[in-house]
Amino acid sequence: MIERKIRIGITQGDTNGIGPEVILKALSSPTMTELCVPVIYGSSKVLTYHRKGLELPQFPLHVVGDVDRVKDHVVNLVECCGNEEIKVDLGEPSKAAGHAAFMALEAAVADLKNGRIDALVTAPINKDNIQSEDFAFKGHTDYLESAVGDGAPALMVLHDERLRVALLTTHLPIKDVPGAVTREAILEKLTVFDASLRRDFGIERPRIAVLALNPHAGENGLLGKEEQEIIKPAIAEAYDTNKILCFGPYAADGFFGNESWRHFDGVLAMYHDQGLAAFKALAMDEGVNFTAGLPVVRTSPAHGTGYDIAGKGVAHEESMRAAIYAAIDVCRNRERWDEAHANPLRKVYHASGKDNVVLDLTNDE
Repeated sequence: MIERKIRIGITQGDTNGIGPEVILKALSSPTMTELCVPVIYGSSKVLTYHRKGLELPQFPLHVVGDVDRVKDHVVNLVECCGNEEIKVDLGEPSKAAGHAAFMALEAAVADLKNGRIDALVTAPINKDNIQSEDFAFKGHTDYLESAVGDGAPALMVLHDERLRVALLTTHLPIKDVPGAVTREAILEKLTVFDASLRRDFGIERPRIAVLALNPHAGENGLLGKEEQEIIKPAIAEAYDTNKILCFGPYAADGFFGNESWRHFDGVLAMYHDQGLAAFKALAMDEGVNFTAGLPVVRTSPAHGTGYDIAGKGVAHEESMRAAIYAAIDVCRNRERWDEAHANPLRKVYHASGKDNVVLDLTNDE
């Protein structure tokens, strides 16, 4: 059976950063159009400016005004920035670049919601210059949770082939983190993470490590009581209630320093830098940001806009390529999971007070 090609939407990101460069480099390989149907959302003029300025190899680019007109076996671009003249100032943050990034994102998300593309890969944005009346969010994750979540909580997961790190809190000031570390929040994120590891990553019985909030996991209350009063009870409840195999809390420095992460399928960090400083030290070049918990598939490179190297031709495309591959993999994993769990067998149980096994096949409830 020949699997259909997955249609991957790719937003151009901040036009003054390295997003267009890594997109062009990642899609220049003929292998990419053999694996999927790439659909860039953005401006053909912006991409041409980056390609010529960086002297990148030219490849066929099918430019259309609507996603329904894209073709297989070629890189497509949906022209979605209107007739606006977008000035590219490499390495310089600007409201114009933020607006161009939002137009591409808005168009791609509309097609994603309508099932016209199968997954979304987002190039980096500047979280400040993209702010407007239409985008009042701290990043892609919050925007997508609002736009396509249907009330489901989103979870930021950074991963490569070896390590998966999820964040309890994301773009939150450090002073606000302790108040956001609650039993309810930990239970919610563990539940989303466990379900994603099963359905999105194909792990049958995932083991999740939970990091502590305080140094040395609180030292039995000496350095903080969140571990004893909040995190440990949440871990116990997650196992007792949902049978989630979660363990901890572990002091983050020792956990990553002695490579304990290798014994787990996922790690739940309490705040952004606690998890991502270690992750990016281990997997910066090929790391992928995946938004778990949503009915749609979205990935992105693990790096930012890279203003300091924009236009210099030195940006690495490995993370963008890995993000595209990850989007394909998650789509396939979800298809397989949903097919395998579409018609579960009815329950078989012991009748009360009996030693022998009784199969209750008398009704369909």
